Amino acid sequence: MRCCSAQIKGVWESPGKTLERAEDIFDDATRSGAALISFPEQFATCWDPGSTKNIEDITGQTVTGLCRLAKKHSIAVVGSFRETCLPKPKNTAIAIGRYGEILARYAKIHLFTPGHEDHAFSPGTRLTTFTFAGVRFGLAICYDLRFPEIFRLYRRESVDAVIVPAAWPESRLHHWELFIRSRAAENQMYIVGVNTTGTNPVDRYAGMSMTADPYGTIIAKAGKENELLYYEIDPRVVETARRDFPVENDHKDDLYVSLLRKGPI
Repeated sequence: MRCCSAQIKGVWESPGKTLERAEDIFDDATRSGAALISFPEQFATCWDPGSTKNIEDITGQTVTGLCRLAKKHSIAVVGSFRETCLPKPKNTAIAIGRYGEILARYAKIHLFTPGHEDHAFSPGTRLTTFTFAGVRFGLAICYDLRFPEIFRLYRRESVDAVIVPAAWPESRLHHWELFIRSRAAENQMYIVGVNTTGTNPVDRYAGMSMTADPYGTIIAKAGKENELLYYEIDPRVVETARRDFPVENDHKDDLYVSLLRKGPI
């Protein structure tokens, strides 16, 4: 399955203008034979941990715009937006099918407390999966990469690939590749990191979107500027990795829970 990571800089707090620019991206991805295209975290507005602007539900311009583009170009999409929710909005990733239908929705579980994202947003409490073109996907967002437990749970659900929209800053870019490769190798799955680029009022970003295969090998890597990154996801590679090196059989989940309950040694 051919996929595209759209490493782009959105227009600050202007989802309409960003979606207008996205039209050309959909054209390119379609011509290149991609079946799915993924965008960075809150790409239509740019990520802002404290913003209360452009809060939308699934009938808002970001989701409806992506649904329209998906249907027009017959391509699946993973996007991200600020979702209306009480008492506070959620940082949500959404998967849309090639007919414009919503396949899955995931609210960021691990809010970026060092940037006070938890002051303006509510954390999600559930994981989600969807199947498209024979590939079973999971969703995570940016800071979630630092928490291996959710990727472990996706592994137990036989997920082939986890897509991670992100606004990962240039100052911590060395951790970006480390976590993508680690989560992939640990769980013998593809990890697709889709990062933003450029400078905005929050921080400076340097792209480097990348995809790691089930062996932890980087199979596609972007530079620092706007770029469309293409790569292949093959569930047969996942199956082979897990069959030939069955790490899952040696996990001791019951023991881990017991050890946690016992407390410090």
